[in-house]
Amino acid sequence: MTSKIWRTIIIDDEELARQRLKRLLSIHDHLDIIAEAANGAEGLQQIEKHQPDLIFLDIEMPVLNGFEMLSKLKKQPKVIFTTAYDQYAVKAFEEESVDYLLKPVEAERLEKSIQKLQQHQGATDLQIPFNLLAEKLKIKKEIKTLTVKIGDRILLIKLADITSIEAEDKYVFLNTADGKRHLTDFTITALQEKLPDTFLRISRSTLINSDAIKEIRKSFNGTLVFLMTDSTASKCSSSRGYTQALKEIFDI
Repeated sequence: MTSKIWRTIIIDDEELARQRLKRLLSIHDHLDIIAEAANGAEGLQQIEKHQPDLIFLDIEMPVLNGFEMLSKLKKQPKVIFTTAYDQYAVKAFEEESVDYLLKPVEAERLEKSIQKLQQHQGATDLQIPFNLLAEKLKIKKEIKTLTVKIGDRILLIKLADITSIEAEDKYVFLNTADGKRHLTDFTITALQEKLPDTFLRISRSTLINSDAIKEIRKSFNGTLVFLMTDSTASKCSSSRGYTQALKEIFDI
């Protein structure tokens, strides 16, 4: 049987990870890398444009994570995940026969993924429902409050009251609609994984509650400025790396 040529797209927000994967895949003549993307929104565009046979897909990315991106596809290609999740969490992939590569990707492990892909080249469906997989990995767990410690007290801050979340140096603050700031023990990355999809990451240091956006303005440098509904009428600016994906989300 003639070896199938897999038209391939790499989707990962880390440029070094994309470069490493391209370098490792360069020896595989039956994989034709036709495009790459730096986030889920770009990934959607490239997949719709090129209709690939295969994608290498990171899970945690700005604006749309890997599972959210997959849920929006009309036609789904074969998927090999690339993930920084630990071995225990990754076992969910193995049990459901969805292949994965644990970062940093190693050549030997990649070779096994390619072999498995070749074995399934005649299969019509190698995938499982990704909402089930996301549930197994406890991504975007449904929560309604975040806890804040003040001395020996623990406050429960309702998500609906949070307008934005900002990291400053080593500290992360929850900004609420009444104009108050609450110091939290969570990191920005941990909160992005924990919070529902209404919370969007607009820069490395800022998450905003999309339900609390009053207005969006275009900045002179091409980024976006979000005017929030809190009592102080605060403004949150996107960074360049996140702006294009945000424009896709808000159809700007």
